[in-house]
Amino acid sequence: MGARERILGRLRSATTTQQIDDDASIDRHIDEHYARWAALRDATDVQRIDAFEAALVASHAEVWRANAADWPAELAQRIAQAGVRRLLVDTGRTEGAALAAALPAAVEPLAFARPIEQWKSELFDTVEAGFTVARSGIASTGTLVLCPDRGSPRTMSLAPPLHIALVHANTLHRDLHSAARMERWGDGMPTNLVLVSGPSKTSDIQQTLAYGAHGPRRLWVVIVTDEQQGA
Repeated sequence: MGARERILGRLRSATTTQQIDDDASIDRHIDEHYARWAALRDATDVQRIDAFEAALVASHAEVWRANAADWPAELAQRIAQAGVRRLLVDTGRTEGAALAAALPAAVEPLAFARPIEQWKSELFDTVEAGFTVARSGIASTGTLVLCPDRGSPRTMSLAPPLHIALVHANTLHRDLHSAARMERWGDGMPTNLVLVSGPSKTSDIQQTLAYGAHGPRRLWVVIVTDEQQGA
């Protein structure tokens, strides 16, 4: 027996004999699968935030917590101290407008209001940071769930060397399965979701890790914590 036959034989022997022929059965099997890793099932809100932050920090993100009243001023100060002069921000969102209003004169807020072909060089050469608001977060993996739209396209979190994301603590889910269930993705899957678990990184054959090869080199995450908890 050759290698091909041995591999196919192992695959055939591992194939389940149980027929899954309806959506309810599929959902039930997925539920049972994720139930094995339910470490955060009974976690408190604070424990869920702690897990989310720890996972992000482990992936080399810079994370801090702030309340709803103070985060715009705190973030604006950090942006200025980092030397950012041009910031992509959607002022059509409440959070974007609050941040833009708090920025010092040295930092210019920019809207993504033109086709990328018209200002590609300007975007990649002069814009140092992009600000996005996460739809939700996944505590077990430290993942931001972004839902790009016309005002905040994917480019805002991918092109600038610094990606700044804000996430509300009351949107944190236990895991990806919980996020899909609680947000009812099955009833209308978003056309475009971006899952971010840290700055862009890649590794070559020698396992040398490099940041910023395919996206931002740095990720800042602001967790707004003083709101009613519970995703």
